[in-house]
Amino acid sequence: MKSKTYTTKMASPGDPSVNVSHVEEKKKPPVRYWQEQEKDEEKHDNKNEEETEEAVQQENKHTRKAKKRRQTDDVTNEKKVVSGKSDPFPGPAPISKNRLQKFSRKGQTQKLHRQRLKLKEMITRSEEASEMAQKQAARFDLLLPEEAGFLEGDEDEDTCMISQEDIADAVDITAGTKYFNLKLTQFGPYRVDYSRTGRHLLLGGSRGHVACVDWQTKQLMCEINVMESVKDVKWLHSENMFAVAQKKWLYIYDSNGIELHCIRQFNDVLRMQFLPYHFLLATASATSFLQYLDVSVGKEVAAICTKTGRLDVMCQNPHNAIIHLGHPNGTVTLWSPNQKEPLVRMLCHQGGVRSVAVDKTGTYMVTSGLDKKMKVFDIRAFKPLKSYVLPAGASCLSLSQRGLLSAATGDVIQVYRDVWSTPVSKPYIAHRVLGTVWGQQFCPFEDVLGVGHGDGFTSMLIPGAGEPNFDGLDSNPYRSAKQRQEWEVKALLEKIQPELISLDPTALGQVDGATFEQRHQDRVQALGFDPLAKEKFVPRFKKKGRSSAGSIERRKKQVANEDQRDVIRKTVEDKMKMEEERKRVEEKKSKLSGQKSALDRFRK
Repeated sequence: MKSKTYTTKMASPGDPSVNVSHVEEKKKPPVRYWQEQEKDEEKHDNKNEEETEEAVQQENKHTRKAKKRRQTDDVTNEKKVVSGKSDPFPGPAPISKNRLQKFSRKGQTQKLHRQRLKLKEMITRSEEASEMAQKQAARFDLLLPEEAGFLEGDEDEDTCMISQEDIADAVDITAGTKYFNLKLTQFGPYRVDYSRTGRHLLLGGSRGHVACVDWQTKQLMCEINVMESVKDVKWLHSENMFAVAQKKWLYIYDSNGIELHCIRQFNDVLRMQFLPYHFLLATASATSFLQYLDVSVGKEVAAICTKTGRLDVMCQNPHNAIIHLGHPNGTVTLWSPNQKEPLVRMLCHQGGVRSVAVDKTGTYMVTSGLDKKMKVFDIRAFKPLKSYVLPAGASCLSLSQRGLLSAATGDVIQVYRDVWSTPVSKPYIAHRVLGTVWGQQFCPFEDVLGVGHGDGFTSMLIPGAGEPNFDGLDSNPYRSAKQRQEWEVKALLEKIQPELISLDPTALGQVDGATFEQRHQDRVQALGFDPLAKEKFVPRFKKKGRSSAGSIERRKKQVANEDQRDVIRKTVEDKMKMEEERKRVEEKKSKLSGQKSALDRFRK
């Protein structure tokens, strides 16, 4: 073996002391030729970096503001890290065009021809806000997962053969409790009305029994006996007040059963309808009068004599607040508080009309008459669509929020589906109650049909009848007392005046062309010139603050006054000429009258 020799360097007396350990550091490996090239490249890069540092610092000064604006875009564009991995779908979720079109509010605003920087900024901000609101509404539409489910039978099984007991056993416990019977044989038959939220139930017996119930919790709010016959009951704008049409006059009660008002102007009332957005209570009486009461101020808005006899068939169109009345001669008339004559008169049946119902979109009307027929009409064109023959005719009709039709014949309730789209041969659900049906109504936002009959009240389960998603700002079934008070104040501030009730509610935002032309002609005749014939003066845009709104208006008025002076000067000259001609004619007449004729001697 070869022996290794180790040499050590001794420190000289003049050299500084050196601390050398007995174990030397590891020697670095020899440098290869490719590593020398890398070192040269690193030196070159360092020089370039030093040169570019100054340029970067200058650029940073100019791009600070731009970076702040781009921060929002960078956050959306950069890939987010989810559990250590990059997000495969960065950015907001896409929205379909159909859903965006559903919530579109307005079109794009036209660009301005002149420079209006502030106005342009305001327009762009409003467009961005409307676009954001449109996207948010389209996204929140996905948060409405509830869907209306209908009853489906097995093979060769009709859903009308399924009993209410079987449906109550098949559904969950909460929904099963919504099927119940109230046995009230002493004061029946009963009229029924649900509140707009679908939470409270109002019962009115023909022999004076009136009760309001929170029917979901089965808690009785009040129960009174008015000691005279009751024709109809109706909730007002909230569940704190309700109206009762008694034997002689109309009475208003609160939820505790305390009488608030006795309105003697409304006598012999048979039917009532409440218009929630107008705060109007419409009543139809036995004396052929249709009256409107504004419950917010307690004044009578209109009293119309229909001259058609006893009014015991009444319904409202929820879309435009038009009242539909059925008459014994087979006609249905449409009324508004603004006119003393009916807006439309339709001949619907060969016999008297027994019941009328209108869907919530205001498109279809269903009527039943003494000729044992049930007809469906398109109100937009006032034409019949379908006609069905019932064995004994329908005495009472009701339409649900999802378009289900309930027809009562004696003590049998038949619910039909898709009445106006396809011909129906058999009912969707059928049920027999203990007494003759006197009133029925679908509960809002619930798959429930309330039926008032001679033996009391029955709550039926009708799958797919109610709207599953409610508007919390309009009709919230779960609102608290504080929310109800705030809603009531807002509704009063947004109350629609009765003068705006018309057949076509969309016509309010349109221009009446014929009336506009007539007014324009009258204006031309009064002024003697056409003010719209000449193009309007458009002031030139000036800088340094000289194109403010006030200065522009002053320049417009100055030019308009100059034009008006010329027009007035011409009109004055024309009037003077006409006056001179009139004087000349009068002078000629006076001269001719001053001359004596030969026949003047025979005058006495």
